[in-house]
Amino acid sequence: MNGSSMVVQVSGVGYKVSGLGQDLKASLLVQQNGFSGFRTLRPDFPRPIIPSMAKNPWQQRAQRAQALASKHAFAAEILGFYVQIARFQEELYQRLEVSSDRKTSHSQRTLPGPPELDELKGSFESFLKLVEAKGPTRLAESAREVHGESPANRSKLLDRCWSVAESSDPEAQIFLGRAFLQPYAEFVRTRSAMQWNGYSHSICPFCNRKPGLGVLRQQGDGSRRSLMCSFCLAEWDFRRIVCPGCGEENNAKLPVYTAEGFDYIRVECCDTCKSYLKGIDLTKNGLAEPVVDEIASVPLDLWAQEHGYAKFERNLFGM
Repeated sequence: MNGSSMVVQVSGVGYKVSGLGQDLKASLLVQQNGFSGFRTLRPDFPRPIIPSMAKNPWQQRAQRAQALASKHAFAAEILGFYVQIARFQEELYQRLEVSSDRKTSHSQRTLPGPPELDELKGSFESFLKLVEAKGPTRLAESAREVHGESPANRSKLLDRCWSVAESSDPEAQIFLGRAFLQPYAEFVRTRSAMQWNGYSHSICPFCNRKPGLGVLRQQGDGSRRSLMCSFCLAEWDFRRIVCPGCGEENNAKLPVYTAEGFDYIRVECCDTCKSYLKGIDLTKNGLAEPVVDEIASVPLDLWAQEHGYAKFERNLFGM
């Protein structure tokens, strides 16, 4: 599997994540519908970190990434990098809020449109420097290349990542654009106050992107399912027994797999279109941060892809 941040090489039942330096030993003994799964991927987990109270979603995600990094050594490098990304996104979001609320005359602005666009444009270079300094080798090299481009070409990359759901740009560059623009997408969505009660389609009601994962939350004596957008992180209700890829409703063709060590993460597969989506079950683990836990559970992606399933939409890191 080729991703924007790493290359995964499969050999027998040992999975090696290039760049992370860890072999993932997993049994391929699996039962369907969530009753069991692989053998434990790492049986001796250290105690989880008890985080201090986070103030906003980015701090919550960063704290969760740090806790999971201490628990899952194979994902420590990518989660450590995600912490850096989350902190940058938090700061960018806050600057966008200040810029949007600031009353600026039209003559003082260099770009047409909302007042925060000047702040957004001016922040991309610092994001590229962060990835150059802290990112995995492939992403750092890509950031260095984009940093060397003209401002016009950098703006075109951002325009493509903002406007086009399926870009033809190299995956590492797609990561740069999406990771940088994601807090702005959240910012615009939040400011829009858009409501989508009753919306039942599988594409994001706000930005028309595919969902990156599913979420189960407590509802009465059971749980309700929602989908979360892979870009703006909007969340909307979606039926439990239906494939978001092809609409299949036959329960027998929609197997669900779980694994020890990730028993709260469901690999929701469809045998009709051979796609899968990971679902984070918050009724089993209320500490989970769906975006972060989805990234950390890469062994589940490796297993699903080895068994012929294609991910409905890759996550921020192209996994």
